[in-house]
Amino acid sequence: MTETTVTGARAGSETAGVWRADPHHTEVGFSAKHLGMMTVRGHFTDVSITGHIDPAHPEATAIEVTVRSESIQTNNEQRDKDIRASSFLDVAQFPTFTFKSTAIEPRGGDRYDMTGDLTIKGVTRPITLHGTLLGEFNDPRMGHRFAYSGEGTILRKDFGMSFNPMLDGKLVVSDEIQLSIEGEIVEKPPEA
Repeated sequence: MTETTVTGARAGSETAGVWRADPHHTEVGFSAKHLGMMTVRGHFTDVSITGHIDPAHPEATAIEVTVRSESIQTNNEQRDKDIRASSFLDVAQFPTFTFKSTAIEPRGGDRYDMTGDLTIKGVTRPITLHGTLLGEFNDPRMGHRFAYSGEGTILRKDFGMSFNPMLDGKLVVSDEIQLSIEGEIVEKPPEA
């Protein structure tokens, strides 16, 4: 179950608000190449996001994302077991991985770069996610919400994922991994 709580100033107001992910429209995903050819994609079903968002001043945003590693899904049970094992995520020893933002830089329009510290298997490295604000929607029934996406690239070896067999001169699993997040956050209505 994906759940997000994000607090921040309401646009045009001094009142702090609380934001939560729409669990049916939030996903953290990844992709890697198999033998340098086909792209294998997967996602995690258990994600939490907390932080401070000021819609009027996005550069003041600070978030923390926690992902339960064992919640990985790639549509292949054996592959999921392999990724949970010690040569990849080692979920027995490291049940979660995290991202903590350190800076947000506007890139023009609705695009932003969010830099932060990604920790996987106890190893912390900086990463930049290239984000886009996809839209805003305000409706009495569905609530005030923002949609967003972000993507970045890591190298498995930087985080101790040591599975590197080769076949015919090609890595079975690419070292380069594409990360992505996309979702909607919904503002909790102020209490009367």
